[in-house]
Amino acid sequence: MRFANYEGRATIVVTETTGVDVETVSNGKFGPDPAEVLGHWEVFVDWARNADLTGPTVAIDRSRLGPPSPEPTQVFAIGLNYSEHAAESGFEVPDRLPPVFTKFQSSLTGPYTTVALPAGGNTDWEVELVAIIGRVTRAVSEVEAWSCVAGLSVGQDISERVSQLAGPAPQFSLGKSFPGFSPFGPWLVTPDEFANPDDLEIACEIDGEEVQRGRTSELIFNVPQLISILSRQVTLYPGDLIFTGTPAGVGVGRDPQRFLKPGETLHSWIPGIGEIKQTFVATT
Repeated sequence: MRFANYEGRATIVVTETTGVDVETVSNGKFGPDPAEVLGHWEVFVDWARNADLTGPTVAIDRSRLGPPSPEPTQVFAIGLNYSEHAAESGFEVPDRLPPVFTKFQSSLTGPYTTVALPAGGNTDWEVELVAIIGRVTRAVSEVEAWSCVAGLSVGQDISERVSQLAGPAPQFSLGKSFPGFSPFGPWLVTPDEFANPDDLEIACEIDGEEVQRGRTSELIFNVPQLISILSRQVTLYPGDLIFTGTPAGVGVGRDPQRFLKPGETLHSWIPGIGEIKQTFVATT
C-alpha cells in the first residue's frame, strides 16, 4: 500500500496519478488527518487490507503532496552509515553505535519543493532511505523490528556545512534543519510491497548529473538494527522518522568540493518508492 498526504488529507495511492481519500472511502471510520491515521496505523492497515477502495478517486498533482508523516514526535538522523561515505567524510566506520542527531520538525516538507539556500553557506545533498514508525516501539529485537515500520520513503538530508561544522563543537541538527532541508516522500510504501526491503537502490542527480548511487544493503546498520538500537534507549512513536544515512558522493567529500547553487534541481529516487525533486534559489 502507498499512503500519501495529499493537500493535508490522508490518501491511499491507487496509481501514480490517482488516489482515494481515506475519510471518504472509510465512510468516516478514519479522519482526514494523516498524522491521526498514522497514530492508529495497525488498525488502519487491518481495515485497508479488506476495504473496498473503488470509491471516487482524486487526481494527484505531485506539487500538492505533503510529508507523508507531517507531525512526527521525533526525527532521528543517522550519520556515517555507509562505509564509503564515512571514508569520504574522514571518519572511522562506526562499529557499535552510529552517530545519531535530529532534524527539527520545522524543516520537514513534501517531495516537490523550492528551497532557499542560506546566504554565506555551503549547502550539500544527502539522499537517504526514510523509515516511518507504525506503532509504539520499545526495546524490540531486530527480528521484530520490521513489524514496527509503517513504511518507507525517499528523503534528502540537506546539509549546510558552514553551520554544521562551526566550532567549538559541530552543530549537526541546526546545520541540517533550515526551512525545507528535510523533504521526503512522495508517499509512504508499506514494507510488504518489496521483495527485500533491506536491499533497495538509492540515487540522486543534480540537473541530470548523477552524484550518488548505492544500495541499502550496504548500510552498516540496516533498518531493523537501527530500530532495535534506538528503541533500547528511547521509545519510538507512530509517525516518527528515521533518516537512515547516505551513500558516498556528497559535495563536501569531493575534490574540489561542490555545493548546490541557485537554479539547480536535485532529483532523488528509490525504485519501488518513487522520486522527490528540490529546486534551489538564492535567499532574498
